[in-house]
Amino acid sequence: MHDYIIVGGGSSGCTIASRLSEDPDCTVLLLEQGPRDWSPYIHIPVTYYKTSQGNMLTRYRLEPQAQQGGITPEFVQGRVLGGGSSVNAMVYMRGIPQDYDSWAERGCAGWSYKEVLPYFKKAESNERFSGEAHGIDGPLKVSDQRHIHYLTKAWAQGAQELGIKFNPDFNSGDQAGVGFYQVTMKDGLRCSAAKAYLRPARNRKTLKVLTKAKTLRLLIENNRAVGVEYIKDGTVTRALAAKEVIVCAGAIGSPHLLMLSGVGPADHLREVGVEVRHDLPGVGKNLQDHFDMFLIYDLNGPHSYDKYKKLHWQAWAGLQYVLFRNGPATSNICEGGLCWYTDSADSLPGLQFHFLPGAGVEEGSDSAPSGNGCTTNVYLSRPRSRGHVALRSAAPDVFPIVDPNYLAEEYDVIGLSEGVRLAQEILQQKPIAKYIAQPYRPGSILKTKAERMEFVRKSGQGALHPCGACRMGTDDMAVVDPELRVRGIDGLRVADTSVFPRVPSGNLNAPAIMVGERAADFIRGNRK
Repeated sequence: MHDYIIVGGGSSGCTIASRLSEDPDCTVLLLEQGPRDWSPYIHIPVTYYKTSQGNMLTRYRLEPQAQQGGITPEFVQGRVLGGGSSVNAMVYMRGIPQDYDSWAERGCAGWSYKEVLPYFKKAESNERFSGEAHGIDGPLKVSDQRHIHYLTKAWAQGAQELGIKFNPDFNSGDQAGVGFYQVTMKDGLRCSAAKAYLRPARNRKTLKVLTKAKTLRLLIENNRAVGVEYIKDGTVTRALAAKEVIVCAGAIGSPHLLMLSGVGPADHLREVGVEVRHDLPGVGKNLQDHFDMFLIYDLNGPHSYDKYKKLHWQAWAGLQYVLFRNGPATSNICEGGLCWYTDSADSLPGLQFHFLPGAGVEEGSDSAPSGNGCTTNVYLSRPRSRGHVALRSAAPDVFPIVDPNYLAEEYDVIGLSEGVRLAQEILQQKPIAKYIAQPYRPGSILKTKAERMEFVRKSGQGALHPCGACRMGTDDMAVVDPELRVRGIDGLRVADTSVFPRVPSGNLNAPAIMVGERAADFIRGNRK
């Protein structure tokens, strides 16, 4: 018997497990279905793309995307201790104040920017910024990049040639401008949620961490969560929780687990043969994701990280890393950032760009024909398209139906087409153009809005930032209340990106950790 059982060792799960286990009078069990975060590919920043080649990802197959000719792309999520924070590009972004104010306006009392900012600061230990917007003594190490490629600097100068201001801090509350991302890194090593939160807690007797332990279902008796059933090493085990079960299985895993356990839309559960424990129609609805465009350019020489595909350059970079903990091996590749407007009439930036001095690094992108390329990645910060997660089977080992319903709203296509226009325009500016041989993806400068919209539909893909399918709120379609308690079931919470009412304007790791910090305080407050 444990006081608390946490399902999922991702960004929010690690945070909650660490915070709750600080109390010497309680016991915490953390269950993670993936392996421990021992792979060196996790910890050396430049090799994060190699984490996609092993067993550290769950690989879903999306439903046919109606707006993209019925394609069924693969959709991956972290499946390792630390979750996405162990396999992502380490970009530290929180979103904008208006994201969280909109949550509060939609029935999520206590989630305005003013109210969540203290939790971002509590988590953060920033090496450069302090004051009103930043924390300096939290467990999550946030730093400037140790190595920024000259091509990234040229791209940032190209944006400034177009009148876009330089922004030294995307997390100040004002995102607009071009700059260089801060990253979750310390001393040239990744700082995942597992490293930030679990490593300091590893010797606590109050915390037990089990990896390669897949939760099969929640145990619910008399409308109360009393534990979980999980499988490890082929043995099915029941673990009981004296106080609460906290589900942190991710934007797809959490609604899937709730529905497998009989909590969800009653008619749908009956259709697939699941006994209904509680009719909660919002489970699985409201799925959201950013949608990515990759623009790849061929370079006129070895002006990118692509040259490090050659062994002698790898050896040189490796030596520099071993001796000095700097150089190309400390790069997250995704170095440059830009947040800008989809329309001159907009009051808030609606586009986010990532510049990569390399090609074929991100999964789903291509290498340049010459072997030396650069990539501009752009997505709409606040898309309007909504999808869903549903059961395909009552069996826990069968993946759920996942349909983000990309580009269902014309607004998303128009906004992304403007992002393509701006991305191509920046790469035509003098500071960066001198390194460019030719555009490769797309193969030419797209001169009309119609051409750009067609390119968006044909070549875009998910940004792997899913959220929203266990939405927080107070209306009938809300899954959890503003303290993250599952509506209608005692002793059960969901605390991960699935509770977001709307996707924040940026990468989701920092917001997921913020949710973990808040959830821990809610739980500890209720316990008192």
